Amino acid sequence: MKKNEFYEGEVVSLKFPNKGQVRVEGEEFPVLVKNTLPGQKVRFQLKKARKNRPEGILTKVLERSEMENQLPPCPHFAECGGCSYQTMDYENQKKIKLSQVQKLLTELYPDFPLRDCLASPRPWEYRNKMEFSFGDEVKGGPLTLGLHKRGNFYDILPVPECRIIDADIRKILAVTLSFFREKQIPFYHKMSHKGVLRHLLVRKAWNTGQILVCLVTTSQWTPGNVLSEYREALLQIVLEGEYAGILHMINDSLSDVVRSEKTEILSGRDYFCEKVLGLEFKISPFSFFQTNTAGAGVLYEKVREYIGDVEGKVVYDLYSGTGTIAQILAPVAKKVAGIEIVEEAVEAARENAERNGLGNCKFLAGDVLKLLDEIEEKPDIIVLDPPREGIHPRAITKILDYGVERIVYVSCKPTSLARDLEVFLQYGYVPVKAECVDMFPWTRGIETVVMFSHK
Repeated sequence: MKKNEFYEGEVVSLKFPNKGQVRVEGEEFPVLVKNTLPGQKVRFQLKKARKNRPEGILTKVLERSEMENQLPPCPHFAECGGCSYQTMDYENQKKIKLSQVQKLLTELYPDFPLRDCLASPRPWEYRNKMEFSFGDEVKGGPLTLGLHKRGNFYDILPVPECRIIDADIRKILAVTLSFFREKQIPFYHKMSHKGVLRHLLVRKAWNTGQILVCLVTTSQWTPGNVLSEYREALLQIVLEGEYAGILHMINDSLSDVVRSEKTEILSGRDYFCEKVLGLEFKISPFSFFQTNTAGAGVLYEKVREYIGDVEGKVVYDLYSGTGTIAQILAPVAKKVAGIEIVEEAVEAARENAERNGLGNCKFLAGDVLKLLDEIEEKPDIIVLDPPREGIHPRAITKILDYGVERIVYVSCKPTSLARDLEVFLQYGYVPVKAECVDMFPWTRGIETVVMFSHK
């Protein structure tokens, strides 16, 4: 097979995340091609011609898979890279996600006890947080606001009818784009580093209805009355929820990341509140909180079930975010200690614990590896909810050296879980319970909860 040549074949299986293994007649090794489904016949262009692991880019689906039994409900599906499975019904989508995770983990531990993928209570319009980018859909075209096109770093696709985001967020998206188009304010160009408009961050609490809007620009302008006019335009929208705050953030960094170097409150306050499993949480613009609130309830109930009886025990909640899991366990535990590297999230966790009347929660800001030694009481049980890249190799050995009876691991990236699984097995920990929770319907994302027990 030659690089850049076009080939055809059938997708025989999937590897996480959504990489089809395509068999080409007469070839020994399958070709990995993203955004494909088992049973499809596809055409692709070979991009990496390595003998035992060639990779290609999908150019056309020649025949659909038997699993594809519906038309995509979202009109942006073909161009947007956000969703992968809208051509099949929800049950088939859950099955295909479960099978990918099962295959990945059973290769390392044949008896891995993963049997089910729990559904999101709300498969559509579930996202409570969205980060949109300003730009143009084609070079030199009119201002747009939306998501990056599939496989494209520069072109921005408007997504006014996105089916996985909340209806209020769609309304705010539409009004923001219309307002700044009319004002003819330029977007920030990644190559020249000139321009004004960068991002729009919108977060909404499902159970309280509170909404936080964050407009991110550079400092390369004098806004005059524009920001106050924008605030009034937002306040005129008829929403199901209500604004907790409208913020203007300045970001002059070169990286294309949503962040704030300076924040101005245009209306309300710089946080919102949400309720989950009877507890209230204060959430700031960049605090970690699950993007699917209803799904989070399912996830945290499963964590609580796996943890079991914690009465009179010390629990470590590592990579604790805003302290959600810690506070769910705190009412019956002796003490819960949380560690999180994002200081803003830790401050919110402390406020949340006080807000919920939980005096037995302690939260530390910093790296897990460095801060474990600062907690005097050793753990009886450990909960891990690490970032996508998993646990630092030095930190994982330190955690496992405690030798606790049970560890519950919440993973948002199965490949990181698989890597960490090998270390758990080396230390005598075996998985005894595991389930996937579909926190991100129609996309490639999946959460996995595993309970490890020490031999």
